[in-house]
Amino acid sequence: MKKTGFRFNYLRRNITNMNELLISTPKNIVMSGIRPTGFLHLGNYFGAIRNYVKMQNEFECYFMVADLHSLTTHPDTKELKQNVYRVVAENIACGLDPDKASFYCQSHVRETSELYLYLNMLAYMGELEKTVTFKDKARQNPDNINAGLLTYPVLQAADILLHRAGYIPVGKDQEQHLEMARTFANRFNRRYANIFPEPKAFNYNVELVKVPSLDGTGKMSKSENQAATLYLADDDITIRKKVMKAKTDNGPTEKNTVMPDYIENIFALMKLVCSSDKIEKYTADFNNATIRYGDLKKELGEDMVNFIAPIRLRAKDLLGDEKKLKEIMEQGAEKANKSAKATMVAVREAMGLNY
Repeated sequence: MKKTGFRFNYLRRNITNMNELLISTPKNIVMSGIRPTGFLHLGNYFGAIRNYVKMQNEFECYFMVADLHSLTTHPDTKELKQNVYRVVAENIACGLDPDKASFYCQSHVRETSELYLYLNMLAYMGELEKTVTFKDKARQNPDNINAGLLTYPVLQAADILLHRAGYIPVGKDQEQHLEMARTFANRFNRRYANIFPEPKAFNYNVELVKVPSLDGTGKMSKSENQAATLYLADDDITIRKKVMKAKTDNGPTEKNTVMPDYIENIFALMKLVCSSDKIEKYTADFNNATIRYGDLKKELGEDMVNFIAPIRLRAKDLLGDEKKLKEIMEQGAEKANKSAKATMVAVREAMGLNY
């Protein structure tokens, strides 16, 4: 009875502080991250970064370079520093503003690891083993099925919940992990105190753009099918060559022929960077069975060059200024740490870990 009474009195004494912590939690917080495991490409821009740039003007945003996540599949860290710098530089070159959003490196926020530990106590091995990502990564890397890979969704949940974010810009391939983050948040809230909001997917109520690969199979990738992917670091000649090698055929022989999937992919790429007049022209040419794919790809290549070149050059300038990149990460970490520390005060208070 004494122990129970002590617990009751402890909670009563601290309920005022807890309410203050909960009431002071900012609303409309956005959180997202990207792994530094390869060069960013056109799909990263149109599928994520473009929305980040818009969100930073409307919400409190935390965007993270997920270096800890990368260790689950890339334990060799010889190139990690340069990869982190490149991700920072390319995101800023795309329009991310470190004065508006907190843009930081995951390992620079130590509270991430602490919350990750606590959430692991609420995660069950059976549910982690069932995640699609774990199954895929385990199949791809049978000699590196580590505990970090298994608990990847827990670390991802810690990233999100650390800032008590409510809006998470993710695609369908990450919906299972987001659902698990909600599960861990609710388990914590039921067991200890109502600290965490339930994070939800948010992309302005529009379907995320999936940028198709140039060979007509799948989508562009940071590490796979590199010849069919347009990277933000590609030079002008490489861009033109890749576009000219995009899969096409001899063209339709009859008017109003159904467009093959790989030709639809070409038009999908045109819609990203070409003018509406140009798209209408080549659509009409296809429907009239007069289309010349060589001409189309030449124009698409030039438009891709005009789109990617300014990003590449801006990123190159930033990569040449390591001091500036460090300052940007330090600035972002300062903002992120402030948010993280406030959350962990509330977490420790709720768990009774303040003795």
